[in-house]
Amino acid sequence: MKNRAWLVVLMLVSVLPVVGEDKEEKVDDRIRESATVIKEILDVPDGIPKDLLNKAECVVIYPSVKKAAFGVGGSYGRGLITCRTGRYFSGSWSAPAMFALEAGSFGFQIGAAATDFVLLVMNESGANSVMSSKVKLGADAAVAAGPVGRDAAAATDIVLKAEILSYSRSKGLFAGVSLEGSTLRSDDGANKALYGKELSAKEIVRLGKVPPPASAQRLLAILRRASPKHVSR
Repeated sequence: MKNRAWLVVLMLVSVLPVVGEDKEEKVDDRIRESATVIKEILDVPDGIPKDLLNKAECVVIYPSVKKAAFGVGGSYGRGLITCRTGRYFSGSWSAPAMFALEAGSFGFQIGAAATDFVLLVMNESGANSVMSSKVKLGADAAVAAGPVGRDAAAATDIVLKAEILSYSRSKGLFAGVSLEGSTLRSDDGANKALYGKELSAKEIVRLGKVPPPASAQRLLAILRRASPKHVSR
């Protein structure tokens, strides 16, 4: 009975920081961390191929994901998504919507060190999937480990068929990684904290119901410089 009580306490301690993060200043910090992650990854010579970024319709960034403190191999991350605006994704990058990542296990990818994840949503079908309330990668949307390197061949069958390409960075090591089985969902509490009202991810990034917050200016400037124009497949 005593052991069970301690387990409940440990679970509450693990969850409390997540609940407490739904304050505007904490969400702003998440946006700034995401900007730093994407800048550092785009600056790596053998990073995300520019032609793939140009073809991407949305970018999802999860900074500093760690293994959950409870459960076996469970992981939880909080990040954001931004998409190109316009009906055909031909416009500039949108205001960010807060996003959550849940998974049973990332194997060796997650340990004591934090891991950053970047996902490229490559087509409208993938964008529609992630805009739903919850999407399971591999089941609701095809996902593959993204190729790396400026000159990486992008026209492979895996890349052409994938709706989402995923990458990870841990301890300075950057590589494509499969996140099949992971779940993406809108972080509605954080969106409300940031924008002051209840909004879905779709309302923020696709319908343009809110302007970007000041904390997102650096993130959007980085993406605009790296990929100012969408290149359709």
